[in-house]
Formats: sequence, C-alpha cells, structure tokens
Amino acid sequence: MASSPKTRVRWLGQTPPTASGVTFAVPWRAGACNAKNAVFSCTSESGRSISMQTLPIAYWPDGTIKWTSHAIPKTIEVEGAYDVKAERDDFHATSHPATIDVNETSESIKISTGKITVVFPKSGTTIIRDILNAKGDTVGTDGHLVLLSQTGISDPEIPDPSILYHHFNCEIDKVELEQAGPIRAVIAVSGVHSEVSRSTSDKTASHPDWIPFKLRFYLYSGSEAIRVVHTITYDGNNNDFIRGIGTRFSVPLAGAAPFDCHVRFAGASGGALGESAQGITGLWKDPGKNARLAQVQGKPLPPPDSWNPELPQASLRWVPTWNDYSLHQLSSDCFTLEKRLKEDHPWIKTASGTKAGGLVYVGGASRGGLAVGSRHFWERCPTGIDVRGLQSSQDTAELTLWLYDPKAGPMDLRPYHDGLGQEGFDDQLDALKITYEDWEPELGSPFGVSRTNELFLFATESTPEAKGFADLARYVRDPPKLFAEPEAIHASGAFGRYWSPRSQPAPKSLVDVDKRLEFLFDFYREQVKQRRWYGFWDHGDIMHTYDADRHTWRYDVGGYAWDNSELSPDLWLWLFFLRTGRSDVFNMAEALTRHTGEVDVYHLGPYKGLGTRHGVQHWSDSCKQARISNALYRRVFYFLSGGDERVGELLEETLETDQNFLTLDPYRKVRKDRETYKPDPHGVEISLGTDWAALAASWLIEYERLGPRWIEAKKKLFASIEGIGRLTNGFVTGNVKYDPATGNITPPLIDPENKGVVKVSHLSAMFGLFEVAAEIFQLFPEQAKASGFRAAWLDYCAFFSASAAEQEARFGQSGWGSFNFVKAILA
Repeated sequence: MASSPKTRVRWLGQTPPTASGVTFAVPWRAGACNAKNAVFSCTSESGRSISMQTLPIAYWPDGTIKWTSHAIPKTIEVEGAYDVKAERDDFHATSHPATIDVNETSESIKISTGKITVVFPKSGTTIIRDILNAKGDTVGTDGHLVLLSQTGISDPEIPDPSILYHHFNCEIDKVELEQAGPIRAVIAVSGVHSEVSRSTSDKTASHPDWIPFKLRFYLYSGSEAIRVVHTITYDGNNNDFIRGIGTRFSVPLAGAAPFDCHVRFAGASGGALGESAQGITGLWKDPGKNARLAQVQGKPLPPPDSWNPELPQASLRWVPTWNDYSLHQLSSDCFTLEKRLKEDHPWIKTASGTKAGGLVYVGGASRGGLAVGSRHFWERCPTGIDVRGLQSSQDTAELTLWLYDPKAGPMDLRPYHDGLGQEGFDDQLDALKITYEDWEPELGSPFGVSRTNELFLFATESTPEAKGFADLARYVRDPPKLFAEPEAIHASGAFGRYWSPRSQPAPKSLVDVDKRLEFLFDFYREQVKQRRWYGFWDHGDIMHTYDADRHTWRYDVGGYAWDNSELSPDLWLWLFFLRTGRSDVFNMAEALTRHTGEVDVYHLGPYKGLGTRHGVQHWSDSCKQARISNALYRRVFYFLSGGDERVGELLEETLETDQNFLTLDPYRKVRKDRETYKPDPHGVEISLGTDWAALAASWLIEYERLGPRWIEAKKKLFASIEGIGRLTNGFVTGNVKYDPATGNITPPLIDPENKGVVKVSHLSAMFGLFEVAAEIFQLFPEQAKASGFRAAWLDYCAFFSASAAEQEARFGQSGWGSFNFVKAILA
C-alpha cells in the first residue's frame, strides 16, 4: 500500500463511562489493504496505543480487504474516538501478545479473561460448569437452559386433566471454539431441549427432543462480563404449547450469613430494589447505624457481637429469612416483584412498576456473586426472573432468567383461523381480494421460525453498590458500540455509492427528502411506543396499514397486519442510519433486523430460506418468498457489528432459497396451467424484481465475504446478469425462467423465442433491486457492460417514467412504471 490509510471510529450516542470489551468494523476502499501483508493498529484520540484483535470479514473483487472486524479489551479510560490504521508488514509481525487464556481439552474449554474464569463442558446438560470471579471464588455453577411446555390449553373455568406438562433441560450436541483471542474468545454451543423429570433431573421419554438451540458466548480480555446470544428454533406442532423459556444458574452462598446474602433487581428508570435474605433494618430493636448502613450498601456486616446490645445475636432467629423472589414483566407497561419465606407459604407483594431493567444480582457480601440480565427485557414481554433458595440448606441459590415467563400462561402458535370455509385456489384468491390475506391449508405454520435474544452475565467480587448496579443495568440495556463515521463508510464505497452522509452539501430537493424521512422515522418510532408493538415474537416489527375508521392499525385484517419487511423498511432504516448516524435509528433498525431475519423467515423444514408475507401472525400467510428473507436486509448490520455470527448464519441460509422454488411454486394459484404444471428443475419461474434481487444479494454477500460457497455464488451471479442482458426487454420482462443449479436466466415460458414481453409491477424494484444493481455496476463494471446487463437496467429506469407513447414505441406496451407506482402508493 502506497500510504497508510487510517479510519476514525466513534461511540454510538454518548461516550460510555466504561466499556467491557467491544467489537466493531472498519471499511476500506478498494486496493487500500492487501490481504497478504496488511496489519492493523489502534490508538485513542489522545495517542494511547490500544490492544486490538483483527479479522478480515469482506474483500473487494481485486482481493484487497473491504471490511475488517476488530475487538478491543475492557478499558477504564474510555475516550471519545479511536483511529484504526492499516500498514504493510511483509513479516507478519504480531502487534500484541495474547491477553486472554484459552485451555481446550477433550472434555471442556476453559476461558480466563484476567478478571473471570469460565468452564464450558463439551457434552451433557450443563452449558457452563463454573464461573469464577477475579478472587477465584466460584460465583456461578450448573448454567443450563430450561424449557416448559404442555399438550393443550384448557378453559380457565373448566380445567382439563388430560393435559400433560413437560419439563426440558438442554442436551449439548456440539461445542466450538470459534475465536480464541488474543482479545476476544467466542464459544458456540448447540443442541436440543430434552425432557427430564421435574424432581430428579433424570431423562424421561414422553416427549421427543425438540427446540434446537444455539448459544454464543463472548468474552473479552480484562472483562468480568459475558455476552450471550441465545437462539432457539421452533419445531413443534399444534399439540405443543411452550409455557416457559429460560436460562438457569446455581449461585454458591456457602458461609454467608442470611443478613449477608444479597439480591438486587433493576427497576424502572435506573431504580433498583436491594435486599438481604434477612433484613435488619426497621426492627423494633435497632442493631446500630453501622450495621444498618452496611446492609443497605451491600457491604459485609460487622460481627453481630459488635451490634447494639439491645439486639442480641440470639434474637435474630425471630427475624424472617426470605428464601424466594420473583419478578414478572407480563406486559410492556407493568412489572410486579414479590417474595416469600419458603414453598407452601404465600407470596408477599414487594414492589411494582412500569418497565423493569431486566437485571438481577444474587451473591454474598464478601465473596461476590452473579448478575444476569436480558437486553430487551420489557420489550420482549412476558419475561421474568426467579430467585430460589437465597437462604436454603443447600448453600446455593437458584437464579432463573425467563425469556418467556411461565406465569403468563402457555404460548399459542396455532393458526388464528381455520380457513373460513375456503376450498381450493379459487376461494383463496377470492378471499385475498377481500382481506388481502393469501391463506392455504398447512402453510400458516411456525415450524422453523427462530428467535434470538441477547443476555449478559457479570461475575463480581462483591455486591455492587447502587451506582455500580445501575451502570450494569444501563450496560445491559444499551451496550457500548463503536462505528466508523458515515463519511468514512461512504468514502470507502463498502456500502455502495447510492447514498450520502448528511455532512455533504445537498441540494434543496434532498433537504426536503431528509425532512420527510425524519418525519416518517419519528412517526414510526412513536407508533411502536404508543401501540405497544412488543412481545416475544413481535418486538422489532412494525404494522403494514392503518385503519382510519377505527383509528388503529389493521392488526386483525388478513394481509394488512404485521409488515414482515413489505416494501423494505429494513433498507430504509439502515440507509437512514448511514445518512444520519443517529443512535435511535440504529436501535430501531437493529431490532427490526433481529426480528425479520429470525421470526419472519424459516430456518428448518421445507421452506428453509424463505420468508412469510405480511399477516396477522408472522407466519400465517401462505406466500413464502425470497423477498422477505432478502440477505440485503441484514447486510448493513452484519458488517457494522463486526460480523455478527448469528446474522452471518442467516446470510448463509439464504443461499438455499432458490432450491425451494422447486418445493413451493410462488405462482401456483395464478398460473393458467396450474392443474398440470410441474416445475422444471432447470427452469422455474421467478420474478426479476422480488426474487432475483434477493438471490443476487445473497450471491454478492457470499462473494464479498469469501464464504464457503463464494465460487458457486460468483458463477450464479455472473450467469444471471448475462441472462438478463440477453432478454429482449431486459428487466421489463418481469418474470423469467431460472435454473437453480447454475443461476442461468432465459426468457419466460410464454416467450420461448425471446420476442419480448412486458410484465412490470410496482413491487419489482421495491425489495432491493435498485441497491443490488448499483453495487453490481460498481463492483463488476466490465461484466455488467459486456453482458448487456447495464443497458437492460438503464433501459428499465429510463422508460419507467417515460410517456405512454415512448413506452409503446420501445416495448409495444404502455401504462406501466411510474403511473402504476403512484396509484399503488395512493391506494
């Protein structure tokens, strides 16, 4: 490299007080960083050298580095900005020694960050065997997953004794060390939920193993925090009703007196409830100010013989010890906290509020303890936290974080209607014209959809003080994030050239567009809050259409309810973030990405890689299409996050999408030969807009990531653009024949001689087609020109808004393009 390029990264939003290890990404312009000899260094804005781990995650077609992922350790002296510099090093020198210790054996993986040590078994039912704090004290053991289900739902007034209840633990299938330092370690654990006896934890066989899971644990040098990305995939049937999804730990408390056993719950707006198993405040006989103050502050109490003589130590046996605590966030607006002395005793209301912080701590005043939190706790309601055995005879407490709280009742994922008498495709098409819902038997199933949650674990040396606990709760809710500045991203061209940062001079027309975008974003952001678009499956999504008569969204009207990426709100939000750099835009875009990529798309079964069209339930519509699972919707988040591993898996899944065109014909209801049609394995019908754009996005991303199938992806991409270039009417053709094995595109069945047909919808370019075409021109200008692809695209764009006479003269048909698009918007 002729010079040493440098990119500045800043914190999203305000500079955090501390950062317990961060992963971020940096884009590089084509030709700037040779993959064979580039090394990277990091300095703070004050000039301090920062240890950094680097991994290239994308490449330009010329082989130079396009994106790098970087991890930096926990730092106490956080600065507002950092500079990442790329330099040439032909000797491959190591810039920093290893600072995180990884010890892998045939039975386990042990990670030591310098602050904590964590042991991950490679088999069995325990995900985390031990968590040790910086003092070497064990503060967490037997970390495992919990899942509860039942076989039916009864009327509350008429209990059904035939309903069976199941309790599941986790069974590990595979443990992988995905990264081993020197700054960041990543452990991936996958498996299934396996039924166990409720009393002995012995396996039973009344329900088969189900609900596959994948957990990733992220540990950073110098940090006491563990980030957990928790993914489950639903593979049940109409007789499976989940009633609890959680993660559970045992917390050792041996040797701690009841008055030194502490529990902390994060409440609303930074508040917290802090108590001991045995409280000594508020008693008739005062133990003394020092003792009271120590307990309130979470510090070890002085020996009881030094307390006020009015409260002799023997009298403590009359002070109750509270064994169990439960917090329930059953709605986004209300949580309740209660406690009891022991089983078979009543729960006593302790506190209530609006939006709990989703963090709990259990531990001893001297030895420390374990804090566990869920990032989107109240948004993903119903959620909960249980603490059992805070002062038990077993010397351990049990801590459970519920991602779905059993107190809410069973989860019902069955179809919300039975077809309403629809018989055959004609009835279904007729119903579609009424409610806009494309219904079909057996195709409204949630089998194969997933949900990913983000959790945090903290191993502490002592009970956190009030401010420290509030800081942890804020960290869980809003983990610090570093990003390259929008100007640097745009200058690199890593996300194309079809957008621009606000810092660049803009014509008045673009200023007006910015105002409208701000209005729309602010409107939808507030609608999420006002309409309570929250819940385990719903959080992150938005609604499709408003009902002006009822003054609400059409949440119960067929295809007008949940949006499921219709008209690409994912692209809108990510491009708006790139333009503005606003943290609130990022948070909403991230939540949408986590939702649409997981809940609206199938990850198991016959429709794997396809997504579901907008509907009352996220999976209820029978239209399963590539436009919903479009990899382009996840691309910005994947790279900005430094290569989020779960999103990387979602990107890879979409490479299988074209194979499902043989399983489920998207035009099965409307084709004239539907009674006799059989898909040709080498010539299925697809749309150049909604289908090809999604396929091309998958190929582009696989190619730039140099993933395991990048050669195949490149061949399919080039074959498809050459095929489009050969079409007489190019993109105006609309639908074409596609070969899933090769990516080859040929004229549609109705035009075997390629005379040219016109079939353009207002949807054709609304699902990433513009963005994909723009990137193809930038990345492969010669191929795009030589193949005729560029000319076909420019033809489409030029005549989209042309007059009827011009369209008629060029294509033999008019009335398509901008006129239809405007009508669709107005409708």
